[in-house]
Amino acid sequence: MNLWQTIQVAWEGIAINKVRSFLTMLGIIIGVAAVIIMMGVSAGTEATIADQIAGLGSNLIMVSRGFGGGEHGGRGFETEGLNYEDALAIGEHVSGINGVVAEQIASSQIVRVDSATIETDVIGAMPDFPEVRGVELADGRFFSQQDLDRKAKVAVLGYSTAQELFGDADPIGQSITAGSVRLTVVGVMDEKGLVGQTDYDQRVYVPLTVAFDRFSFSRRFGDRVMTIYVQAESQDTIESAITQIDALLRRRHDLTAMDEADFTIYTQEDIIETQEATTAAFRSLLAWVAGVSLLVGGIGIMNIMLVSVTERTREIGIRQAVGAAPSDIRLQFLVEALVLSLVGGLIGVAVGVGGSWLFGQTSDMRTVVVLNSILLAFGSAAGVGIFFGFYPANRASQLDPIEALRHE
Repeated sequence: MNLWQTIQVAWEGIAINKVRSFLTMLGIIIGVAAVIIMMGVSAGTEATIADQIAGLGSNLIMVSRGFGGGEHGGRGFETEGLNYEDALAIGEHVSGINGVVAEQIASSQIVRVDSATIETDVIGAMPDFPEVRGVELADGRFFSQQDLDRKAKVAVLGYSTAQELFGDADPIGQSITAGSVRLTVVGVMDEKGLVGQTDYDQRVYVPLTVAFDRFSFSRRFGDRVMTIYVQAESQDTIESAITQIDALLRRRHDLTAMDEADFTIYTQEDIIETQEATTAAFRSLLAWVAGVSLLVGGIGIMNIMLVSVTERTREIGIRQAVGAAPSDIRLQFLVEALVLSLVGGLIGVAVGVGGSWLFGQTSDMRTVVVLNSILLAFGSAAGVGIFFGFYPANRASQLDPIEALRHE
């Protein structure tokens, strides 16, 4: 028989026992669907993390305070860290950058206006904050360098904060009280939502100098800041800017090249690489789970094919008696196992794609169906069919024709 006739005979053998064939394919269906869904969840998680990190701003370099360094020696001793003057020095002396923003969470404060009261974070920032952090204003303006220098008591509200305090009323020019400090609203940020664990819409922004002077948390630490954000002109200038920032801060903090720095410099790419290492471990775990499902499906195929060989021993003997070679018998049963796997794989792909979409619609987790996962799952199903179908097929080809014809 040619290959097409062999496939027809194999399909007839499967169609005779529809329920048994479907139950045999079920393991492959579950395994293939599991591969696609799990890789979809993993890819969706990675895409969500990448979007959140991109939401921090573009071409961003982050400088945060560290531990140890200088004459104080080993880890664990918290140094003076970063301060407002460091941010000004970076803006003045580092080339290849568009802007610098020092940021400090002043404290969580009770914010009041008339009868409306909420509790939210007050953030001290600098005028370049919207450009460097990739946010926009929905109304009004951000505070200026003049506001910063004069320690003007002005505030810019996050989108949700403005909605909760003022509703449909125009907040621009209105007064709010944060803690015991009275501030005039000069702007409202556009809606941004969550980035990581930070809700940018639930904030009140004030000039950094006002945060230093008027809010208790910042007053205890003078002009020290937790993080300085630097926006490079492009991806090509990031490495140069990092080198300049490191050298500048070491000079300012009296650190030699051998001293452990009391600050840490990292980029969005560093965060992405760290997150990818975490998700890679998660993806490997999911792959093992899906692999076990395919393995179980393959064992099911081998088991059913062995049963089929036993049931069809007389048929095999008749085919051998009329001239079928052992290779013909082997090919027939191998194709039958392969067809079971491929049909199960196709159904599994449909279930996996549909399941990924449904999972993304009904849960808080994002899913992204990756073409490679479909090819991998379908290829794995074919490989399972060939691997686990070979032994039963080979056993069928080795049956003695006389004994096979005697079989009842």
